[in-house]
Amino acid sequence: MAALALPALVACAPDAEAPIEADAAKEATSESAGLTVSNPRVVLAPVSGNPAAVYFDLSYSGSAPVTLTGVAVEGAGMTMIHDYAESAGKMAMTMAGPVSLAEGTPVTFAPGGLHVMAMDPGSDLKPGAMAKVTLTLSDGTTQTVEAPVRAAGEDR
Repeated sequence: MAALALPALVACAPDAEAPIEADAAKEATSESAGLTVSNPRVVLAPVSGNPAAVYFDLSYSGSAPVTLTGVAVEGAGMTMIHDYAESAGKMAMTMAGPVSLAEGTPVTFAPGGLHVMAMDPGSDLKPGAMAKVTLTLSDGTTQTVEAPVRAAGEDR
């Protein structure tokens, strides 16, 4: 059973983080309703069809606190927000509840921490493509950003 879960875990395993190129970062920043999404990217698993990982940075400048309640990836099946937590002396991937957003407190979705798993990525999600990623907040606000799709071995 553990062998079946391994490919999914590989997609969201920590890896050396490299900064995104300045031009790409500018193009990959979106803001609406006080929510700023930057550095979005979808990273495919090494084995085709296994879950992809979605990473991004969030900042919020609204006056009322909200939570990130969901993320959808066009061209993929169900998505889940995950985090890592210690269990029995080891770090393990766990389901994360809604992610609180407050003014002045950035939130990073990155390898080894908060991230989104996109199940059943379709054939349109291939390296070099762009994916539409939609974030949903507790106040009903949604925001869609274009995220570059990267192969498993590319910089995250």
